Amino acid sequence: MTRRPDGLLNHNVLDDDKAPQDACGVFGVWAPKEEVAKLTFYGLYALQHRGQESAGIAASDGERILIYKDMGLVSQVFTETDLASLTGDLAIGHCRYSTTGSSTWVNAQPTLRPTKYGTLALAHNGNLTNTGDLAEMVQKLEGESPKSGRGATTDTEIMTALIGLQDEKNLEASAIAVLPKLEGAFSLVFMDEKTLYAARDRHGVRPLVIGKLERGWVVASETAALDIVGAAFVREVEPGEFLAINEEGIRSQMWATPDPKGCIFEYVYLARPDTTIAGQGVHATRVQIGKRLAIEAPVEADLVIPVPESGTPAAIGYAQQSGIPYGLGLVKNSYVGRTFIQPSQTIRQLGIRLKLNPLREIIEGKRIVVVDDSIVRGNTQRAIVRMLREAGAREIHVRISSPPVEWPCYYGIDFASRAELIASGLEIEEIRRSIGSDSLSYVSMEGLIEATTIDENKLCTACFTGKYPISVPADMSEGKMRLEVTEVVKNHEHI
Repeated sequence: MTRRPDGLLNHNVLDDDKAPQDACGVFGVWAPKEEVAKLTFYGLYALQHRGQESAGIAASDGERILIYKDMGLVSQVFTETDLASLTGDLAIGHCRYSTTGSSTWVNAQPTLRPTKYGTLALAHNGNLTNTGDLAEMVQKLEGESPKSGRGATTDTEIMTALIGLQDEKNLEASAIAVLPKLEGAFSLVFMDEKTLYAARDRHGVRPLVIGKLERGWVVASETAALDIVGAAFVREVEPGEFLAINEEGIRSQMWATPDPKGCIFEYVYLARPDTTIAGQGVHATRVQIGKRLAIEAPVEADLVIPVPESGTPAAIGYAQQSGIPYGLGLVKNSYVGRTFIQPSQTIRQLGIRLKLNPLREIIEGKRIVVVDDSIVRGNTQRAIVRMLREAGAREIHVRISSPPVEWPCYYGIDFASRAELIASGLEIEEIRRSIGSDSLSYVSMEGLIEATTIDENKLCTACFTGKYPISVPADMSEGKMRLEVTEVVKNHEHI
């Protein structure tokens, strides 16, 4: 029996202290006479950092849509044979990290649904905040006996059902009718047999960009995915914009008045460093954040080191601004994910060293500045500080290239709950004592915003400030399983 990929590879240094995870990556291509499934595969490969639980591709040959999806990383899910079977002129793809619904095969995307206009396939990055209300709408439209046979428990599935159930003249009109009913964050790519569609919420919380191929068009979560398939960046999909791409060309219409609130955490951690968002290179922005950090939190030290890879650009900026030499003090094993083989107690005690190990000859006897992107629960930083002390560091000064994360995100990032976020209950000095460093400083909110060069009123900073630009209903506190909870309740009601 072949063991299926588990999709559990991750970049977390400690599995019980995971970094904030992005919801998903989406990719769509309309390119006649091109190998659209392979283009989509490579596009998803470039977006792998946005979701590592499952992946899927849907392709259309003009007559029918075929879809293949499974649990695991993009490279694990698809073989050459799988991609060869997905022929046609257009395709969409998705790599998932779950923010609504369990990490199961049935919740993998793209979703697929028959409609009276043909077949609808849809992929979604983000998180809706009114999923409960939308589920009720679907229930009313379907009546007593649901036609879809839905097994999925995601906001994406609800959205797909709602578009498919509209009584409009075509799929485009149905989508335009549904989009104003959706609240929260969503960047969508979807398709029927002949047309590729894309849409973005009016706040533009999650990124979405358009690229031009020699013979076609690409829509993707990040510009890095355009680069890998050889598409030239054209522009961002505007907040509140709807696109339709087919043999007649590309058509655009605004379905809502834009009110930009781009996610500031994309600049801190989520996006690839080689991506551009709102005209700003992410790597350059992170270097700038590091420079701001050096101005705001100087310290006398011998060496600046990053926590790889997330802290690297900010550490470069800190070193440049402070004049303290930059060096590699920690080596990361990029190939280690969670494993089904449980470590023995001896190995478990070593914990972090499976993924990170210090360069003793670099560290020993030195005053070290350690730069990382964020502190979630604090366990990772505590383990790193302890390990650096064991390697002979004389002083350890921790610098963080984002303000304290005090609030969870409801717009497509899976953060720890507020109770688990160390900064929600402790002052900075208390956090310093908890992790055991000689000093601890975070970049200020003002410094972070200044580094992005984007107006504060065009950014979502909720995870740092608690100011949510899109209203968050009470049932969001049930977390990513809220649709499954609802389902259980309903089942009990019938008993």
